[in-house]
Amino acid sequence: MQTESVYRRLRERIVTGGYAPGERLTELSVSAVLEVSRTPVREALRRLEGDGLVRSAGRGVIVAALSGEALAHAYAVRAALEALTAEAAAARQRAGRIAPADLADLNRDNTLLAQVTQAGDYDQAMLLNRRFHRRVAELAANPIALEMLDRLWDQIVVSTRASLTPPQRPDAVVAEHRLLVCAIADGEAERAGRIAAGHARATALAAEAGVPDDSGTNSGATAEKGP
Repeated sequence: MQTESVYRRLRERIVTGGYAPGERLTELSVSAVLEVSRTPVREALRRLEGDGLVRSAGRGVIVAALSGEALAHAYAVRAALEALTAEAAAARQRAGRIAPADLADLNRDNTLLAQVTQAGDYDQAMLLNRRFHRRVAELAANPIALEMLDRLWDQIVVSTRASLTPPQRPDAVVAEHRLLVCAIADGEAERAGRIAAGHARATALAAEAGVPDDSGTNSGATAEKGP
């Protein structure tokens, strides 16, 4: 249990920016920060390396960020997976297997996203945006797709967080989210998949152009700074 706890705590620190891309971590330094022994830290670092969040570097590891090309690949896979999960969620809705409260949660997250973005709280906007997309994936009831999306999101966030800036298309993001929820609510799988894929591709295009994406980060700029 301690190893799992250390893994989760360390993963959270990396994803939320507590450790920056390129920063070196050692068993000794992490043990001191988390106030645990070195054994669970060693195991946690091995798992994080498997997650693609750190990579070996001599005596220890460094926090990894995706290169520009790898980031583009990550967005492409994200588009495919989010299309898949949106389609599956809509199909489950059509079969009467999704509770109205779950769809209400999606709309609530989208409304909050618009509010916090307008207020200039871009860290919170990034968290809400991710939660919105994760809720869609959860409605698909495909644990493998959800796990893969979680891993991709972690890598994308770590690689883009350093250039957190005001988003350039907040109204479009909220509108695209709203269209996606409507398609799922109507049980239209093909339309939901098309909207989800288009939304992810628009984010990727923004990243390639070096402008902030729908999570409020300038991923294109940061990708060129990879370790």
